[in-house]
Amino acid sequence: MAVELTQEELKSPLKKYFDRDIAPVPADIFKQIMDGDFGDAKGLHPNDLNRMFEDGYLDGEFGIFRFEDGGLSLANLTDMPGVTPEMFDWWFAWHALSTMRYKIWDKDDHYYAQTRNVEQALNDKLSMRERYVGTTHDVKEALLDGEAPVDVVLHFVDPTEVGFDPEKLKTFKGTIVCTPAPATMIHFIRPTATGCELRTRFYLGYAYENGKYTKIPDFDTPEMLAKALLIHNVKEFRHLAKILPEVYNEYKDDFYVGLNDTDHRSCF
Repeated sequence: MAVELTQEELKSPLKKYFDRDIAPVPADIFKQIMDGDFGDAKGLHPNDLNRMFEDGYLDGEFGIFRFEDGGLSLANLTDMPGVTPEMFDWWFAWHALSTMRYKIWDKDDHYYAQTRNVEQALNDKLSMRERYVGTTHDVKEALLDGEAPVDVVLHFVDPTEVGFDPEKLKTFKGTIVCTPAPATMIHFIRPTATGCELRTRFYLGYAYENGKYTKIPDFDTPEMLAKALLIHNVKEFRHLAKILPEVYNEYKDDFYVGLNDTDHRSCF
């Protein structure tokens, strides 16, 4: 299925971004993911998340890792030159107000996005983080080109709710965008000399209770699903890195662009 534009979206000022070419996952990275030999011992277990605050890099910054308890982790590292943590927070506050904004992120695989918390996202008395933390987004996306899209519900929470140390967060110069278990998603952004880098982690099959992750019995993730999710993540965030500085500079003060586009909430 191809992502199509409505008549309203065809007239949107954002269409110039939709028309941009989006690069496929490089062949060598695609092969590496499909071969899947990353060495399970290198993965960062969710109970060790606070090691991400350490300087430098950890083992297993990229790949798919199965832990001894049966849980699964995906890791990706994306260089984002020209991007700041503020831009990344802005994007998550801004993009789910209009499906067209989600489509320009990945025109091959992103079909629909809508926050359930429109008033919060539009509240200019809040910081960008406050505009999306605590909100829920309904999303429709495909993981691989040509595959049928699936419905996803994302609830964004404060990083302390997925296990990050509040004391370490006080001095952290980046930002963390996250959704909770049983499919914990973490986008850990930290500044670099040229912009930022995104260290993504997905943890599949865990429950987080009383400050600890434990494997959910009988919860299993097929390896092919994990590979598809990592391929999708590589593609969408490489493209976001290319367009975000320009989109931000043009629309950082405009939360209303495209909100008259056809409302797709009836899809859900």
